[in-house]
Amino acid sequence: MPKFHTLNVKEVRKETNDTVSVAFDVPNDLKADYQFIQGQYLTLKAMINGEEVRRSYSICSSPMDEELRVAIKKVEEGRFSTFANEVLKADDKLEVMTPMGRFYTEVHSEQSKKYVAFAAGSGITPIISIMKTVLETESESEFILFYGNQKTDTIIFKEAIDGLKNTNMQRLSVYHILSREAIGSSLFEGRIDKERCEKFCNLFLDVESVDEFFMCGPESMIFDVKDTLETLGVDKKKIHFELFTTSATPAPQKPKKKKAISNEDLSDITVILDSHSYQFQLGEDGENLLDAALKEGADLPFACKGGVCCTCRAKITEGTVDMTVNYALEPWEVEQGFVLACQAHPTSKKVVMSFDET
Repeated sequence: MPKFHTLNVKEVRKETNDTVSVAFDVPNDLKADYQFIQGQYLTLKAMINGEEVRRSYSICSSPMDEELRVAIKKVEEGRFSTFANEVLKADDKLEVMTPMGRFYTEVHSEQSKKYVAFAAGSGITPIISIMKTVLETESESEFILFYGNQKTDTIIFKEAIDGLKNTNMQRLSVYHILSREAIGSSLFEGRIDKERCEKFCNLFLDVESVDEFFMCGPESMIFDVKDTLETLGVDKKKIHFELFTTSATPAPQKPKKKKAISNEDLSDITVILDSHSYQFQLGEDGENLLDAALKEGADLPFACKGGVCCTCRAKITEGTVDMTVNYALEPWEVEQGFVLACQAHPTSKKVVMSFDET
């Protein structure tokens, strides 16, 4: 189970005008809890103006860096991102959940693979962790990065990326795409969309020879790239993506298959956490299982509440539920009964949901 611990802020470093990276001091007795895999994220919790606010941010360091660091880009009306960029400072304390996420593939020193990543804005955060880890661990592997930003001065980790490129000139290729700055080439001016992605694939790589594709950024970019790759014949198992924002539109691939129960026929819910059971009733017009359980006193793990992260992942061991959206779980996880509690609504008379299952 993921758990929160209070960590001391080691450094708040300005990366761009609207982005900081935050490094944490991890005590020796917690180092094992905060070991992470490239591409994972941390959920941070703070009291801001008297209200508890939680947000998830990807780790931008590599496991070999021996540093725990996340990047936080300030967004309009973003409470936590504004707090991190304008208020947070070294020696402050934050509640930090242990690392989570599966936005990665295993790396091995004997592997020789080809990786391609598409990122936009702060979507570079998990990508640079993956890129650094691959280049350092797999000496025979190659990496291609397509990175979209507004202008040159908004490119997060530009110096770090340039450093990686200089160190790995034969194995790392980087293409910057700018939407609000002329750079003398229409190919690299604009946004990463279907048309531009197809051109990149035709000009700069052989999709059949690529072993892994990674995408992180806005929803529109993610699905434009994903659809283009699938149209070009790329195996879905090679395509890995992580959203950091999403629209309110339900995922079209997840239509409701069962009619939700009526309010006259309430469902008996049991939520299991750390071997403790919480029981309550919920109907069709009720809250999702996460919010309902929180009201019953269950201290369940959660972050985005938008079906984007996997923090509230749990398993249905009895009964059935319907998820409104799912941007995080793999098909095999859904088949095995795992759900996002923040999106789950009962469709049977009895539902048992366990956070103790892995």
